[in-house]
Amino acid sequence: MDIWREKTYVHFGDVDRSNRLTLWSIFSFFQEAAINHASDLGVGYNVLKDSGQAWILSRLSLFVERRLLWGELIQVSSWPRQWEKLFALRDYEIRDEKGSAVVRGRGCWLIIDIEKKRPLRVQPFIEPLPPNMGIDAFPAGCPGLETQGGLSKISERTAFYSDIDFYGHVNNARYIQWIQDAADMDALTGAGQIRLDINYLSEVKPGETIELWSAPFAEKNFAENSSPADYPGNAHCYAFEGRRPGAGQPVFRAELRV
Repeated sequence: MDIWREKTYVHFGDVDRSNRLTLWSIFSFFQEAAINHASDLGVGYNVLKDSGQAWILSRLSLFVERRLLWGELIQVSSWPRQWEKLFALRDYEIRDEKGSAVVRGRGCWLIIDIEKKRPLRVQPFIEPLPPNMGIDAFPAGCPGLETQGGLSKISERTAFYSDIDFYGHVNNARYIQWIQDAADMDALTGAGQIRLDINYLSEVKPGETIELWSAPFAEKNFAENSSPADYPGNAHCYAFEGRRPGAGQPVFRAELRV
C-alpha cells in the first residue's frame, strides 16, 4: 500500500480533562501506523532484525489544528516520503469523520546498526518504496533544534518499567508524556491548537534519571518552507530539554507552542 490507513476511535484513555486528544495519544497513533506500514512494505522489524538493524525515530514535528474529542471516529494515515541525507522521511495525518485533516506531521527516521549504535545509509531501504511525490502532509519538515537560552531545571524523571519499549530504551512517545507533565497544565489543557517539534539525541536506558529543563521563549521565524498554517496563532512557546545529570548531556530537545 502506498499510503497506510487505519480507522479507529478516540478512546477514553486518549483524552485529558478537557475531553480532547492528548499529544501522547497522537504520537502513539503515529507510531503504530508507521510500524504497521513498514511491515506491510517489507522493511519492518522482522526483516531488519536478521541483519542486526532497526528503525529509530530521530525527529518528529506535528501540528494539531483541532483537538479531537472522546468517541470521534478517525482515520490515521501514514506514508514514506523518500529520504534526506541519513533520514528516511515519513508523513502522518489524522482525519476526522468529515474527512478534514485535523492533525498533520512528519517524522525523520534512521536505520541503525544495533550492535555498533551507528546510523546506516537509508537510500537502499527507501528506493524500492513508494515515493509518494507531491503528497506532503508537512512540507516544512522536522527542524533541527538548538538549545534555547535561559533554561531552568524543573524536575527529574527516572526511566521505569512502563517507559521502556521493545528495544530496551525509553519509547519515543513516552518522552511526550514527560513533556506534558512538565508543561503548564492549564495552558496545555486549554489549548485549541498545538505545535510540537522534538529531536531525539540519545537513548535512555532503564533506571537512568534525566533532568528536565524548560523556559518560555519568544516566537522565532517560521521554519523553512512552512507557513503560518503550520503554527498556532498567538502561540505561547516553551522550550524543553532532557539532560543527563552532571555533564548535562542532552537526550532530547523539544519546542511546544500552544
